[in-house]
Amino acid sequence: MIIRLKDIWEGIGGKGSPPPGYQSIVKDVVIDSRKATEGSLFVALKGENTDGHNFIENAIENGATAVLCRKDWQFTGNRPVVEAIPDREPPEPNGVVCFKVEDPLRSLQDIAAHWRRKFDVTVVGITGSIGKSSTKELAASVASQRFGTLKSEGNYNNEIGLPLTLLKLEPKHQVAVLEMGMYAIGEIKRLAEIALPRIGVVTNVGPVHLERLKTIERIAQAKSELVEALPEEGTAILNADDPLTKAMAQKTKAKVFFYGLTPSADLWADGIESLGIEGMRFWLHHSSEKLYVHIPLLGRHSVHTALRAASVGLALGLSWEEIIRGLQDRNARLRLLAVPGINGSTILDDTYNSSPDSALAALNLLAELDGRKIAVLGDMLELGSYEEIGHRLVGRRAAEVADHLITVGPRAAMIGEEAIAQGMPQDRVHMVATNEEAVEILKRILSQGDNVLVKGSRGMRMEEIVSRITLEEGDAAWHIH
Repeated sequence: MIIRLKDIWEGIGGKGSPPPGYQSIVKDVVIDSRKATEGSLFVALKGENTDGHNFIENAIENGATAVLCRKDWQFTGNRPVVEAIPDREPPEPNGVVCFKVEDPLRSLQDIAAHWRRKFDVTVVGITGSIGKSSTKELAASVASQRFGTLKSEGNYNNEIGLPLTLLKLEPKHQVAVLEMGMYAIGEIKRLAEIALPRIGVVTNVGPVHLERLKTIERIAQAKSELVEALPEEGTAILNADDPLTKAMAQKTKAKVFFYGLTPSADLWADGIESLGIEGMRFWLHHSSEKLYVHIPLLGRHSVHTALRAASVGLALGLSWEEIIRGLQDRNARLRLLAVPGINGSTILDDTYNSSPDSALAALNLLAELDGRKIAVLGDMLELGSYEEIGHRLVGRRAAEVADHLITVGPRAAMIGEEAIAQGMPQDRVHMVATNEEAVEILKRILSQGDNVLVKGSRGMRMEEIVSRITLEEGDAAWHIH
């Protein structure tokens, strides 16, 4: 990180010319006081359950040399603190510099927007109901074949995470691939105001966050804020196979580029063949070009991920050689992790999150693998009025695919009930309340050659199940991309 105290001051709209001491580099920007170190800026944010202002003294004790906090906050610690308030002359930095503002979150965003504008970087924004993270990872892999590339880390895709990512921009970066999530109307618009994307990718529109936004049309409206923000010289990359996403072509002034499994798309695939653990093979079609590719991604749904990443590569002007090399990069950190499990089984860890669409895609993936198939499915949260329909749809597909089904949580019980209603033997459906119960069942039934899919919403913490049924650390583990 190369941002300086001077840039923080300018980002919050500070008046006057700061003293020479403001040339000091901020080594890191943190929102967790435990991660503060010498030279870091601690941003005190108020959350649902706690307030970062209560931990400012901890951050300073851990070495933070600057703080961003509310104007009304009073310090009680022993270390010298100087207050830098935007509408006053900046003080000499003789101590911990405390930037005092009306709204620390808004100011964090303003600082990130100010910093982003210092760089001639092509920002790729990615949103959608499912597939954002895998698309981000694979698109970054493609872009990095030619360009210095920054990408969102982990789940840094919201009003806090995106600014923190942008503050890592350096002159070596020519492309930034940023995931953009949302819970409400207007959130992606704000992220786009900060990041200024030139390329926007929409994966699809599904019932994720229906509990908050109430209708699928409002979810589409929220997602479309990305393409609405693109400049005329930009590119909107849209899923031709999803009607709500395809319709967003009418909402952008940018060039529209469609991808999908239909020949009417600008980039499309056919001849799709699953090779199980070895990935997928298919034909890619673009204009008059036709390429036969083999990529190390699992399941038919991953073909869309590859199409999106390839579309980004084309929008960036990459050659097909560079694009294919990026698609085949086994170091791309995708969500699906396959690890050796107990009793000779293979665990498909897809615990990052879940929705009806992504759960169906995961079950389709499970169906393509050899060996006995066991699905461990947890509650899918924030579905609102779609909750029962979504869980029962997953239950129908589970009955077709799984030899054993374990559901975890009260909502996921509807998956089990529906599977039984569809004819799945009751003694092969286990509906439990806790991860611990699921683990005990798995320890009892797993055997050589079994494939175990574990999937649920983040709030279900189903990674706990995976950790209990994998082989001890030191044994082989591998990523499936």
